[in-house]
Amino acid sequence: MSEPDPRSDAELDADSRKLQERIDRLKAATAEPELPAQGQGGYQGMAQGLKIASEFIAGIMVGGAIGYGIDRLFGVSPFGLIVFLMLGFAAGVLNVVRSASGEKEPTERR
Repeated sequence: MSEPDPRSDAELDADSRKLQERIDRLKAATAEPELPAQGQGGYQGMAQGLKIASEFIAGIMVGGAIGYGIDRLFGVSPFGLIVFLMLGFAAGVLNVVRSASGEKEPTERR
């Protein structure tokens, strides 16, 4: 069987208090900072989403406008519109991927 602990109750209480103080210090050191309930932090995600959506829509609209202009200029309707809508869609997707991945612009080659 096990032997009783030879320490007194006062020593056990002191050890318990020291242990609780260490636990409290570690909790305070590893605690995550509280985010504000409302304010700048809450709207950053929405701003990023609107930016990405507008870049996507802009790519499609510019491609469509160029295609429409080519159709009107050369009379090749609807081929210019179809081709440039696809190119605009591809450019929009590329912009979304770049924005979402957080890549920076390529640096200059030396």
